[in-house]
Amino acid sequence: MKTEPRTLLAWLCAQEGLSYRRFDERFTDYGVRLFGNKPRNPTCGETQFRRWTGGKLRTLPGPEACQILEALWPRYTVEQLFGPPPRGDLQSPVIDLEERVRMSAEEALSGADETASASISDNTIDELRDQVRGVAQRYHLMPLAQAYEAADRLRAAIERRRDRTQVPVQQQELMILNGQVAALLSVAAFNLGFFQPARSLARTAAMFGEATRFTPLQAYADGTLAYIAYHTGNASEAVTKATRALSYGGLGDVALHRLQAIKARAHAHLGDVVSARSAIQLSTDAGQDRYDDLHDGIGGEFAFSAERLAMSTSTTALLIGDAERAEADARRALEFLARRPRKDQSAHVRAGAAADLAHARLLVDDVDGAAEALTPVWGVPTEHRQTGIVVRTARIARHLARPVHHGAALPMALREQIEDFNRVSPPHRVGPHVGLLAVEG
Repeated sequence: MKTEPRTLLAWLCAQEGLSYRRFDERFTDYGVRLFGNKPRNPTCGETQFRRWTGGKLRTLPGPEACQILEALWPRYTVEQLFGPPPRGDLQSPVIDLEERVRMSAEEALSGADETASASISDNTIDELRDQVRGVAQRYHLMPLAQAYEAADRLRAAIERRRDRTQVPVQQQELMILNGQVAALLSVAAFNLGFFQPARSLARTAAMFGEATRFTPLQAYADGTLAYIAYHTGNASEAVTKATRALSYGGLGDVALHRLQAIKARAHAHLGDVVSARSAIQLSTDAGQDRYDDLHDGIGGEFAFSAERLAMSTSTTALLIGDAERAEADARRALEFLARRPRKDQSAHVRAGAAADLAHARLLVDDVDGAAEALTPVWGVPTEHRQTGIVVRTARIARHLARPVHHGAALPMALREQIEDFNRVSPPHRVGPHVGLLAVEG
């Protein structure tokens, strides 16, 4: 007989199809990510799992177990997880029917591949390639933790196939796919606030690109290493990484524009206004109809759309104190985004461009205009509030904390709103140990 779940945790597990075994695997994996391989990392036995999901707890688990649970479901507090489930016809917050069907298809393919023969099928590689493309193209629509989980499951599936073939062509293709997934995992880890793992994953992607001579992957990974570097206070290293990436052959216009935009930001962090403006110009120059199989062929998170480029140049303009350019480019980013179908619009780009627009207005002392510009930011769902948004809004809060604004009601209200907005973001709740607060400062 079917029974209704007694806790939100039980309801979420049911929505994701998590048996005790699958829950335990995720719980243990997140424990390692958060605390390393400690001898006494938190565990969850089956009896304990039944108590957690059955509403039989009188007190909360230990603090480390609570932190793991909140990392697994970052939009909820642990008190909510052990509280009652939602009532009525609320939509699942974690997984929808499309995702469930997709997961079933992946499991069916895996079973067929493992039982059909001792070698892997070319159809399997085609399917894995489609799955990489799917994760890359859906990335901007998924909550951060869900995006990471999807990419990590795919990484494990690719690794299993690599162990089962000695065919050179298949090994080469699987290494490229593995590198692409490592690149996506690096981006997701960065957006969650885990900077050191993001750096390691980007290096992994770069090594796969180097081993397979797939230069677009090398360039993408080095670009990611560059922006991780300037976000962690190493702007000189960022310039070096971006410059090296630009030297690779076989890159399309999208790749080159992305790398120039990253290089421009790095120069801006160094205070080199002339070099920053030069790189901005190169990032926006008309291309030469060059194409590559990663940035263009797969696209999605590997692409660098017109709105992302405009948002990036807006941020660089802010760093060099060019309020006029910053506002113009932020507006362009929002305009480009509005031309896309609603389902293809990135909440991150909208919020990032809106925050830059607000910051540009603050540079000319237009607090009311800044408050208006920030309106789209507040609508970003908690689980989508990634590092870029947190850093941008934190800079605005610092600007509003200047002595000239002391005692003024609107600046104080905006600072408090930003603090509340960022406090529940994944980078603060999942990855506070990585030094994000220092980056914001």
